[in-house]
Amino acid sequence: MNIVFMGTPDFAVESLSKIYDNGHEVLAVVSQPDRPSGRGMKLRPTPVKEYAESKNLKVYQPEKVRRNTDFIDTLKNLKPDVIVVVAYGQILPEEILNIPKYGCINVHGSLLPQYRGSAPIQWSIINGDKTTGITTMYMDKGMDTGDMILKEEIEILDEDTFGSLYEKLKKIGGKLILETLEKISEGTAPRQKQPEEYTLAPMIEKEICKIDWNKSAIEIRNLVRGLNPMPGAYTTLDDMNYKIWMCEVLDEMVANDEPGTVLYANEKEGLGIATGKGVISITEIQAPNSKRMFIKDYLRGNKITIGKILL
Repeated sequence: MNIVFMGTPDFAVESLSKIYDNGHEVLAVVSQPDRPSGRGMKLRPTPVKEYAESKNLKVYQPEKVRRNTDFIDTLKNLKPDVIVVVAYGQILPEEILNIPKYGCINVHGSLLPQYRGSAPIQWSIINGDKTTGITTMYMDKGMDTGDMILKEEIEILDEDTFGSLYEKLKKIGGKLILETLEKISEGTAPRQKQPEEYTLAPMIEKEICKIDWNKSAIEIRNLVRGLNPMPGAYTTLDDMNYKIWMCEVLDEMVANDEPGTVLYANEKEGLGIATGKGVISITEIQAPNSKRMFIKDYLRGNKITIGKILL
């Protein structure tokens, strides 16, 4: 099939590479513009652009696609059978959705209609779900509201973080988009309307990342898992923000102390914090202007006073 691919992060590279390696004609690749990154704030290409250029594929990077007549005309002139969209980062206007012969196909990181929006993988962990998956769908003008094509479900393991689940789902996405394209070319691709009831997965804002110690130990651990490795959950001690990267729920401990109270802090036991229900043992921490450290290593050179309250 003749395909235009639109995507930006490495999550999308898996799908693009599978499409390219399986003999489809990639007419062009569209990705977000290069952005400054790192200490020197040098312009850095997106992972999708890097891959595309390594295969000598034509790359377009419009700042905006909406009302961009030159870019839209370029897409029309390419005459794609399908536009495949994977974590591109911009909402496509109807004028683009109507260009390809078989429509625009999206690879989405949840089992729709659960978690429409920009952060489906994070929210599936934060909310304590036991399963998630990938959905391919025909795109329409709504936010992840189009007819569903194929789904694949996987279990969310207790030890999964956003990072580990992301890696699993991007591989499934690459496999499922190939199956979807095959069915479209054969004329056997299903179209299943989404139920009216749905859940949202809004962008992860900074206030979501702040730990609320009044919540249960399980809820707090899910938040930490869902924000690891980015952007990270954090708490405040002595007016400084500390990122919490890993923690465990101590089922055997009961604390009647105020939520956020430091129960113990030493290099032998680690760091225990009272919550609204249960106790959390922090196992990996990052102090301001420092690197990630296992808590016992951190406590060898730094003191956290018992009875202090994390905010």
